[in-house]
Amino acid sequence: QVPLVESGGGSVQAGDSLRLACAASEYTYTTYCMVWFRQAPGKEREAVAGIDSDGSTSYGDSVKGRFTISKDSEKNILYLQMNSLKPEDTGMYYCAADRIWSGYCRQPVVDSSLDVAFTYWGQGTQVTVSS
Repeated sequence: QVPLVESGGGSVQAGDSLRLACAASEYTYTTYCMVWFRQAPGKEREAVAGIDSDGSTSYGDSVKGRFTISKDSEKNILYLQMNSLKPEDTGMYYCAADRIWSGYCRQPVVDSSLDVAFTYWGQGTQVTVSS
């Protein structure tokens, strides 16, 4: 088991910012590919951003320039800083991790259908952006 616990969601206005957090073990943090996914009602799950075990990052086209994924090595927390939020950013945000993608973490960000290959998921945190 790889426990992942998200927090930081909420309801905001368009243009506002939020920071999501995903608490994980040190081992997960340093050896796994970790990806933020989101799912809006009636839509397929979409990869938002990923960070590989070496710290390299990848972003979905819809969030490039607005979202930043990072890790806090002291606290073993994965963050997603979301700026200039839009109503279309609304959805349930999930933190996912899997070691099989370590070294290839960009692939599931480019191809969201690879989400099925992630073994470990958090419970999700809701983000609602109103116009």
